[in-house]
Amino acid sequence: CSFVKIYKKKKTFLIINQSFKTDYLIFILFFLYSHQLEIRAQVANAFLAKFQLTSEEMSALHAARDGPITEDFFKALGRVKHIHNDVKVLLRTNQQTAGLEIMEQMALLQETSYEQLYRWAQNECRALTQESCDISPVLTQAMESLQDRPVLYKYTLDEFGTARRCAVVRGFIDALTRGGPGGTPRPIEIHSHDPMRYVGDMLAWLHQATASEKEHLEALLKQVSMQGVEENIQEVVGHITEGVCRPLKVRIEQVIVAEPGAVLLYKLSNLLKFYHHTISGIVGTSLAALLTTIEEMHLLSKKMFFNSLSLHASKLMDKIELPPPDLGPTCSLNQTLSLLREVLASHDSSVVPLDARQADFAQVLSCILDPLLQLCTVSASNLGIADMATYMVNSLYMMKTTLALFEFTDKRLEMLEFQIEAHLDTLINDQASYVLTRAGLSYIYNCVQQHKPEQNPLANVPSMDSASLKAAMVQFDRYLSAPDSLMMPQLNFLLSATLKEQIIKQSTELVCRAYEELYAAVMNPSSQYKEPETILQRSPQQVRTLLS
Repeated sequence: CSFVKIYKKKKTFLIINQSFKTDYLIFILFFLYSHQLEIRAQVANAFLAKFQLTSEEMSALHAARDGPITEDFFKALGRVKHIHNDVKVLLRTNQQTAGLEIMEQMALLQETSYEQLYRWAQNECRALTQESCDISPVLTQAMESLQDRPVLYKYTLDEFGTARRCAVVRGFIDALTRGGPGGTPRPIEIHSHDPMRYVGDMLAWLHQATASEKEHLEALLKQVSMQGVEENIQEVVGHITEGVCRPLKVRIEQVIVAEPGAVLLYKLSNLLKFYHHTISGIVGTSLAALLTTIEEMHLLSKKMFFNSLSLHASKLMDKIELPPPDLGPTCSLNQTLSLLREVLASHDSSVVPLDARQADFAQVLSCILDPLLQLCTVSASNLGIADMATYMVNSLYMMKTTLALFEFTDKRLEMLEFQIEAHLDTLINDQASYVLTRAGLSYIYNCVQQHKPEQNPLANVPSMDSASLKAAMVQFDRYLSAPDSLMMPQLNFLLSATLKEQIIKQSTELVCRAYEELYAAVMNPSSQYKEPETILQRSPQQVRTLLS
């Protein structure tokens, strides 16, 4: 600024008054100094707003010491965290001392606030011991904030798990002994005389409780974004349900050791396997104590089931029951097949996954069918060939019809079918031999088969002359007129009409083949029969037609 202005006019200079120059200079200096103070005030206010808490924020943090946590507390805590992060900028300037002081102050405020928040959350979790658990939004927000302090976060989760564990144990005992509010539903132990309902009700209650506790934890940690949240949930749910393992195990063991029977043991095994599979979908880890307990009980019931089957098989072999006069299945065989039918029916109606059911099915069949097959073989050892074959066909047929109603039995059915076919071949041959013998062709057919034309003509063989053959044909004609009259008595004992029809049909085919061979031998000129047409008046085709 120029304090002297020279006006040149016609070579004349006007000098500004000296006193006016001094006053003007003072005014300018005062104006500059005031502007500088105003700028410094604005800078100071901006600094304080950036790196210091307001009185309201400080009050919100301090109020949490004696009162409940509110939304203002989390806003103030977030402000402290923000300042603590922003103050790092000052450390890269010439304001390092101020930056360090502010950082230390904010760090102290953070630790104090997190400690207050932890104590409050801990008290809130300790109060969650009622059966109905309501997770407040403030507690959920507290867990979100505590994830910045993993140790405090873990301690709070442990406190929650301990409180809920007590609630679940108390609720389980109440459900067992007292029932629901007002007695509805009724106490579970009222049904202790019914093993399936008793165990099923206990497992159903635990399944529902496990699902509810997982939902509570998910509500508690729904705003937590740190890694491993799902693992935290699984671990805490496992800890919560661990408390009911002992009372559950004691009660299920009592049911199993009481030996309710093979069928009930098998149903219990399947029931335990189903709930193990279902609850593992909630807990998510096989290391949970509840899953371990259920698996132990499943294995125990399965072991007791197979022990029961083995004991039943050993009793069958201790006292072999002889076949009845009608060559049908014995009483012990019928009882065992009834047991197998009940086991397989419970297996088919089982809620266990398909692959798990198929895995143990072969073992069940082996424990029952193998001793039965051995029993039938030993029981029939003193019978004649036809009687033995009839008895075995009836017994195997009963086993086959029992298995045919259920799944996963294809291999066993194939094995039984093969054994039935073997015994049917015996009956077919015996029936054909029975017919040939009583129709007078047995000796003649044997002579034809053993005859050697180069040694001696067939007509010269003893008892193979024309008269003997004609007498035999008279007897054979009686058979052709009434084929059903020549039937082994054992065939009437067969339980399956289809198998009986199969035996008659195939044995008749053998008779027809035998007659064809006899007819061909008699008609052969080398046999030296005179007028063989008068001896065998019926052709093989006519015989087939009559017997068809």
